[in-house]
Amino acid sequence: MVDSLGYRMKFGVIAPSTNTSVQPEFDAMRPVGVTNHFSRIVIPDNPVTSDDDFNKLMDDIRAALMDSVDAVMTCRPDYLVMGMSAETFWDGLEGSIELERRVEERAGVKVAMGSDACRAALGCYDNVKRLGVITPYMPVGDVQVRKFFTDCGFEVVNLKGLKCKSPMQIAHVSETELRDAINEVDGPDVDAIVQVGTNLAMARVAGIAEFWLGKPVIAINTATYWWALRQNGIADKIQGYGTLLARH
Repeated sequence: MVDSLGYRMKFGVIAPSTNTSVQPEFDAMRPVGVTNHFSRIVIPDNPVTSDDDFNKLMDDIRAALMDSVDAVMTCRPDYLVMGMSAETFWDGLEGSIELERRVEERAGVKVAMGSDACRAALGCYDNVKRLGVITPYMPVGDVQVRKFFTDCGFEVVNLKGLKCKSPMQIAHVSETELRDAINEVDGPDVDAIVQVGTNLAMARVAGIAEFWLGKPVIAINTATYWWALRQNGIADKIQGYGTLLARH
């Protein structure tokens, strides 16, 4: 017997309790027969105004992460998707590999992480080496993102950290602000633009931006959901979120 609604794939998804963007964006990309089942990493919406505050936020996430994995696994999903990104970049490529190992060991199923997804997404395009990157983080988080992409063989030419004032307020960044950030990190020496931070609602904006820039613009929620689908043999092409989901 298979799940009556998730007869093709039943995804378990973990995301911070403060995140209001990743669930609607994942659901908007969901093919028929695939279902998303969210578990929340319960954290407070504390102010983030410094690197110390950001490190405390990361500690809060780490303390609650595995409990959220345990909770979602009670619905017996086929696969796990991490709807949070900062921790997946922490300590570069080596840290990402170790996190994937620990989460898969705890869950007993395979997992899609934002860091892996962005790396795989960039590999779909020819001659992408130099990146513009957008984050909602404080500088201490930006350092980790830069390290991951450098470890993977990319050069981060420009990086814009939006320094959002709390984890919940990341979702308050408007499409206009995201457009301006894209233009700020773009340039003739940039091959592609990548946005991280799953509470930034950038999936739609990234797809539109590709038309005016003529280069890949990768939103992490799009990349992560695309990676989860493709890793499970679901090749549906989905319009409205850029070339990654529409063509690859």
